[in-house]
Amino acid sequence: MRRFHGFAGLAGLALATFMAVTGFVLSLQPLLDAVTTAPVGDAPSVAELAGLVAEQVPGVERLARSASGQLVAYAFDGTARSADIVDPTTGGVIGTYAPSAFFTFFTELHRSLFLDWAGHGAAGIASLGILALSLSGIGLLVRKMGGWRQLLARVRGTGPQRLHTSLARAAVIALLLTAATGTYMSAAYFELVASSDSAFSFPPAGEGAVPAPIASLEGLASLPLSELRELVFPAADDASDVFSVTTATGQGYIDQATGAFLSFTPNSIWQQVYEFIYLLHTGQGAPLLAALLGLGALAVPTLAATGAAIWWLRRRAMPRIAHNQPPREADTVILVGSESGSTWGFAADLHKALSAAGHRVHIAAMNELRPAYPRASRLFVLAATYGDGAAPASARQFLGRLKALASRPAFAVLGFGDRSFPQFCAYASQVEAALAAHGLRPLLPICGIDRQSSADFAAWGRSVSEAIGAELTLTHIPPRPRTTSFVLDERTLYGVEVQAPVALLRFAVPKRRSGLPAWLGGHDHRQFEAGDLVGILPPGTDIPRYYSIASSSREGLMEICVRKQAGGLCSEFLHGLAPGDAIEAFIRPNPDFRPERSRRPLILIGAGAGIAPLAGFVRSNRRRPIHLFFGARDPGSDFLYRDEFQEALAEGRLTSLTTAFSRVLGGGYVQDRLLDEAGALRDLVRSGAQIMVCGGRDMANGVREAIDACLMPLGLSVQDLKREGLYLEDAY
Repeated sequence: MRRFHGFAGLAGLALATFMAVTGFVLSLQPLLDAVTTAPVGDAPSVAELAGLVAEQVPGVERLARSASGQLVAYAFDGTARSADIVDPTTGGVIGTYAPSAFFTFFTELHRSLFLDWAGHGAAGIASLGILALSLSGIGLLVRKMGGWRQLLARVRGTGPQRLHTSLARAAVIALLLTAATGTYMSAAYFELVASSDSAFSFPPAGEGAVPAPIASLEGLASLPLSELRELVFPAADDASDVFSVTTATGQGYIDQATGAFLSFTPNSIWQQVYEFIYLLHTGQGAPLLAALLGLGALAVPTLAATGAAIWWLRRRAMPRIAHNQPPREADTVILVGSESGSTWGFAADLHKALSAAGHRVHIAAMNELRPAYPRASRLFVLAATYGDGAAPASARQFLGRLKALASRPAFAVLGFGDRSFPQFCAYASQVEAALAAHGLRPLLPICGIDRQSSADFAAWGRSVSEAIGAELTLTHIPPRPRTTSFVLDERTLYGVEVQAPVALLRFAVPKRRSGLPAWLGGHDHRQFEAGDLVGILPPGTDIPRYYSIASSSREGLMEICVRKQAGGLCSEFLHGLAPGDAIEAFIRPNPDFRPERSRRPLILIGAGAGIAPLAGFVRSNRRRPIHLFFGARDPGSDFLYRDEFQEALAEGRLTSLTTAFSRVLGGGYVQDRLLDEAGALRDLVRSGAQIMVCGGRDMANGVREAIDACLMPLGLSVQDLKREGLYLEDAY
């Protein structure tokens, strides 16, 4: 479905965007008509109105009523033809009618591109394409969000993914409506579906008696003005001629002498269907519907741009894999679960080695697990672990889809993670247990790759060689991230007295930018927000270490807090920097760790260097109450941002500050302060507060347990808040 959605979007990007833009322009017409059309008040009957118009418009031949309610009288006074807008209550002329050349041009452009039948066909193909994109997009959205019930949950992912998903959710109903009705109307144009089965009939002749006053004609008097579409007057010098009237329900003829209907032909079912679909497609006469359709159309160019960006970024992150076999033909299957894309490089090396050994290998994302692999005898699963033991983006649907797997290949699971995390390769362990429970036989015990270690990967390759009886040489050289130089501007050191040095480092923001704009997923080193990450490459390694940013690029600097770790390659390098020294680094947006835009309370909880992004949130706050809980060792040594927080309290940008210092008498930890403030915490959660936690993994675990205890009287838990996007955690 993803491949189809991507191909359809790229193939029809220009045409769909063109149709959407012209459709948006046309959606303005019903809105303008609603504003400019005179209100109808106590409108007379069609008979009374026609009599008034006949008296005030010499030579009137036809009275037409548009979907917006505008009445136009067409007349010929013997010398010239005219078209006048008439008042629906008095029948008087209120202005000359002239069709809008602007909307006439755009109508023809939208319908046919001025290419006659070929243009109508292109418009129909565009509508069909938008319909297919909308339907496949709904399917992908349901899968991405984890089911229909989660369809409106908080969107995660990169900037383009979040913008694309949010816009799609908002516009999908309008796009489905526009595309489906446009497809039907195009099919009706080519007579592929019926639009009307009524045959033309000549009007019957009247009695030929002396015409009665128009206002007295019973047939016209029985018609409400709201039902009128068109009224054709009889010829002035022909007593046998009749009134021809078209209404919302059909067409009939009325004798001008007796006022009786001589005949009336109701609209066929197909005519009714077509007219209803025309209303849904254009919004003519329904300004609110037109506004909805216009806004939906306006979303298409941005959806096209973000969709193309998502495709390009995914394609750029994916290694080029030669000779990838179809899943039904493969004897070996490799499934990949990756958050940032790095695991795909290892998978590509495994695919290359197995293919060189003569195997037919199929590789795909874990989310693309199929119900069966008829010829596969081996399954390799390479799964990274995201955050606190969670599935990465390309594997979130794997465990659910595993239930339908009918094949039983032998399997081996290779996990990717960081041993400094308590949940090292936790998701890979879940996958191994699930595969075994499903009845698959393990080919090898689970193995973990620590921090993308090429040596660990090569050692695992030797185990695979022994298990399958084929010589494999697995080598992996990770691509070096594209970086830029950040020059240190200022350095402040805390915590030396308590043997926990923390450096507050401020770097000048680079002057150049590269690649796509940030909102399309590009790395713009001049634009970042507090809570985003900077990836720093220590000298001698291409593996980045990530630090949370405390500042916004609008401040003209990049600020981070770094605790010195004994033997830590990157932290010791950063602590050794002096002003004027440079680092090689890049920005990684972290949209999943940002405060929601709201006036509801915000609870910030941090310890040590983890206070950095939280300080940035306080710094930029202007309108919401913020309650900050901060833990450190000693207030005289490592109270980071003390002066700034005191200033924020005085200015109202910070509502309350609660501290815990573990090296002072009775100090305790930040989770102890949370338990002390349990009642206030519950009150804030009742009012919709969002909680954000940043710091070490042990601290984060303790905070989670404390908040669970605080919320127990409410029948809530941290997990409940997470599902609502009200509990965000950045732990390391």
